[in-house]
Amino acid sequence: MSVYLAEFVGTAVLLYFGNAINAAITLNHSYGKDAGWIVTTIGWGLAVALGVFAVGDISGGHLNPAVTLSLAIAGEFEWSMVPGYMLAQVLGAMLGATLTWLQYLPHWGKTEDQGAKLGVFCTSGAIPQKGSNLVSEILGTMILIFGLMFIGANEFANGLNPLVVGGLIVAIGMAQGGSTGYAINPARDFGPRLTHFLLPIKGKGGSDWGYSWIPVLGPLAGGGMGAGLYYLLFKDGTNTIGWACIIFCVLAIFYAIYEESKK
Repeated sequence: MSVYLAEFVGTAVLLYFGNAINAAITLNHSYGKDAGWIVTTIGWGLAVALGVFAVGDISGGHLNPAVTLSLAIAGEFEWSMVPGYMLAQVLGAMLGATLTWLQYLPHWGKTEDQGAKLGVFCTSGAIPQKGSNLVSEILGTMILIFGLMFIGANEFANGLNPLVVGGLIVAIGMAQGGSTGYAINPARDFGPRLTHFLLPIKGKGGSDWGYSWIPVLGPLAGGGMGAGLYYLLFKDGTNTIGWACIIFCVLAIFYAIYEESKK
């Protein structure tokens, strides 16, 4: 299996489990309906762990363009492979979302809430405030990359690493996820959002493209800031792209504070 096919498969596994968890707790007549946030966060953590278990030995199990970009910024991944990884991740996410649609095929027409159906596939701000929503995704992804690099600096028993990564996702979901649904992964949001747009989902409504840039730009910038800060603090400094991400994220934080002050 090529590394690109591995990223496609691993991301499909991640999104099939993740989006199906959302469907189970959201759609009418599901036995899991209203199971709650704890189930959501634990389920997504396990989804990430299973995706990494599936392909980690082949491609590294990035499953996330923000992770791929951050590793390239840190000098631990070849820039020439970044576009292929990202494309494979988005396509894999679309497959996982499509499988979720098929899994719950009779339930879409029984659920009237268009926003709830969209929420099965992608994220949105709990309070729609663009600057703050962007910062939420920036900070969530920054701590994700920090956490992955901390984990990588330690040795674990063979096969345990993906479970530790899954635990990190659970912690982020419980702590930082309440503001935007913690996309922290451009492929995780964009791929299923595009799938929602393309599929004949009964009574689906719009795909909220006006929000779609936030869970793409936020994680990419936040991941770059996480990698840049990690190498600045623990290694021998960072590079130009790392500094650019740090500066952009700091400006976004100031804008979010300004935006809130005007409310």
